[in-house]
Amino acid sequence: MAEPSGGAREPVVVLGGFLSAPRLYRALARTLTEVAGATARVVPVGPSQWVGAVSERGWSAILRALDRTVRGAASSSPTGRVVLVGHSAGGVVGRLYLSPEPFRGDVFAGLDVVSRLVTLGSPHRGGAFSPMRRFVDRRYPGAFFAPRVAYVTVAGAALRGDPRGSLSERLAARAYARLGSARDEWGDGLVPVPCALLDGAAHVVLPGVSHAPPWRGPWYGASPAAREWWPRAVGSNPPPSASC
Repeated sequence: MAEPSGGAREPVVVLGGFLSAPRLYRALARTLTEVAGATARVVPVGPSQWVGAVSERGWSAILRALDRTVRGAASSSPTGRVVLVGHSAGGVVGRLYLSPEPFRGDVFAGLDVVSRLVTLGSPHRGGAFSPMRRFVDRRYPGAFFAPRVAYVTVAGAALRGDPRGSLSERLAARAYARLGSARDEWGDGLVPVPCALLDGAAHVVLPGVSHAPPWRGPWYGASPAAREWWPRAVGSNPPPSASC
């Protein structure tokens, strides 16, 4: 299998998280266009499409929208490939998109057009409320398609859960527990650090970075955070495994 190109001047495609709107990622796309030296575009998937993502049919619709955007970007890429950035649930969808196996009759084979998958605060593991997420992690565990695709998992460490702390700390403790982590784990306010990191992937942990507005502190898509994780994402090597 061919080694990933590393993403130099390859177009960037951003897939948002559950119930998010594309407009949330416009500033991120502008920042990535500047720092990557190539056009970044956002997949046009909004809350109405994400509502259906509790079923395979809903995931299939999002995968098709992702595929159209990726193929369009790849057509102008000097390597024929793109860097795929997935925020939250978008990172989990990105893992499935890489597969050459049929999903509800569609074959996307994103591993042929994606050089690097970067996930931002994605709940890769844990939790009993997402059968689709469990399916992806069971069928394509860790950095499954490496080294053909480079995997980079980015986690924020903005808030430590505390069942007896402030309202934000109590809510974080509950969120982390739902994903199978300790209540006093560090995380981005929604996803604990260990659950956002995949075995075999490069790991980037950002102190002070939160999941998304309106959580406390800058989130992954804010310009200062993006300017920190982008160069680390395109230049990092896989570290030892993490556990959740």
